[in-house]
Amino acid sequence: MKKSYLKISYILFDVVGSAAAWILFCLYRLRKFDPEVLGSGSSLVFNGKFYASLVSYVLFWLALFIVAGFYSNVFRKSRLKEFTTSLGYTLVGTVAIYFILLIDNSWASYSDYYSTIGYMFILEFSLTYFPRLTLTTSTIRRIHRRIIGFPTVIVGNGGKALQVFRELEAEKKSQGFRFVGYIAQANAHEDMLQNQLDKLGEMNSIAEVVNRHGVEEVILAVEGEDVSTLTRCINELLPLNVSLKAIPSMYDFLLGRVKMTGILNAPLISISFDLMPMWQANVKRLADYTVSVLAMVMLLPVALILGVAIKCTSKGPIIFKQERIGQYGRPFWIYKFRSMYADAEKSGPTLSGKDDPRVTPIGRFMRKTKFDEIPNFINVVKGEMSLVGPRPERQCYIEQIVRVAPHYVHLQKVKPGITSWGQVKFGYAKNVDEMVERLKYDILYLENMSLFVDLKIIIYTILTIFKGKGV
Repeated sequence: MKKSYLKISYILFDVVGSAAAWILFCLYRLRKFDPEVLGSGSSLVFNGKFYASLVSYVLFWLALFIVAGFYSNVFRKSRLKEFTTSLGYTLVGTVAIYFILLIDNSWASYSDYYSTIGYMFILEFSLTYFPRLTLTTSTIRRIHRRIIGFPTVIVGNGGKALQVFRELEAEKKSQGFRFVGYIAQANAHEDMLQNQLDKLGEMNSIAEVVNRHGVEEVILAVEGEDVSTLTRCINELLPLNVSLKAIPSMYDFLLGRVKMTGILNAPLISISFDLMPMWQANVKRLADYTVSVLAMVMLLPVALILGVAIKCTSKGPIIFKQERIGQYGRPFWIYKFRSMYADAEKSGPTLSGKDDPRVTPIGRFMRKTKFDEIPNFINVVKGEMSLVGPRPERQCYIEQIVRVAPHYVHLQKVKPGITSWGQVKFGYAKNVDEMVERLKYDILYLENMSLFVDLKIIIYTILTIFKGKGV
């Protein structure tokens, strides 16, 4: 079954299950508490009011399940995790439904109140979770039987690589690894996989190999605890949509870093690029889009005034666009109000400082108030940027930064932002050294990403703007 078909199946089961739960709940409520609601006597009247409530109820649950991430990574679900997640979100959703739809009802006693909520919870959980569990169990069994497999490569060709290959191939219940070949380690003393798998390339061509063979799983099995090699591999694989795993060392076991998802599986560390829980990441995307659309509408008069001021005070276009590097290293055009004179970079790319003579008078005002970045909201709506995230840089500066701080590429795990922790704490960087200095705050942001941290950064940004200091 294709991923898209399986995802549609999950959605259809949830839609049908939620619709059935609402109909049964209405019948229960009608017969026990309120014979007049949605009909008369002991039967429902399928009128406009009923259908409106049914559609609203189903859409509510569908939206909640999407936010929870129930339809993401449908081939890699854990039944235990899905049970606890379904239990928690169904409870939260049931309480929310009560406060939205049923709070104004008069109850004869607290027992009626509790029984109503309990009945809705049982119906919704049973009619959505168990069909979902059936799909998940069927998929897991197909993976265990090697009917479904994910194209996998091993990075490394020494003793570790051979050991992990043999161990995974010998598993009675497959984890889903379907080996298509290996990528050789340049400094390996002996190629121990040459008689087991096809050699697909060397370490310097890892990204090209992954793309060419449609690889979904990468297992790092390099020799000698080569940290620089591992770092380079991870940096290369960061922009690609692959699941990355590594062989744990005894040091990792002692530190408790090895977290297993199956007690019978070969021990592998899963290197996750997900920096926020799924529901927070989905809420962040929704907030980005909603706030940006509202901001563009509310700031339209300000934008028109600034556009006229820019055009009247200096030659050149009102909107300035420049290529920047975004999430996963993808280039995009960033939009800003032009704050410099038209020929500001006739001698080549140059970073701007506090007293830069290339900045126009109106540009200086816009930079202090951050009004020059109002067009950034267009980039957010297009999905290229976020409200909060490391500021995007040009490729020429990224190359200079990476020479000094190779870990800079980790910032590309997330979308760049209109404002960032680095800008709030450090401000504009006048040279590459200051960009590297600011980097530590952006790395700190990655390590602590959450909706709460985003909100704090936005509040500090607004306070800084009102103080007229710019960020």
